[in-house]
Amino acid sequence: MTHQFPITVYYEDTDMGGIVYHANFLRFIERARSDYVRRLGVDQNAMRDAGIVWVVTRIEADYLSPARFEDELTVETVPEKMTTARLTMSQIVRREGRELFRAKVTAVCMDMHSGKPVRLPAEVRASL
Repeated sequence: MTHQFPITVYYEDTDMGGIVYHANFLRFIERARSDYVRRLGVDQNAMRDAGIVWVVTRIEADYLSPARFEDELTVETVPEKMTTARLTMSQIVRREGRELFRAKVTAVCMDMHSGKPVRLPAEVRASL
């Protein structure tokens, strides 16, 4: 299932030259992943209340072209691989169809108390 998430670049996202600061691409893809998981039907607040949280364990990123103040971007999220405790997703940030940034993100569910990985929620496994 491919997920599309719109992002508008605001002044606060840019550096003095009006170009998106590199670390803000990570914020953009984080927002898209959170929205994606919510649309899968996963209640992350309930997960946290149960002592389970998502943790990003790896990001491999390529910065291809700059984004600028007031650009309208789209973040595409596509699940690539799932194990019992790990989900790897491909994320691409585009402006008018042109790739500006792409990343491969690996996240696990972790028990907040033990710090150890736990199984992905059943609703995530069923949705994917």
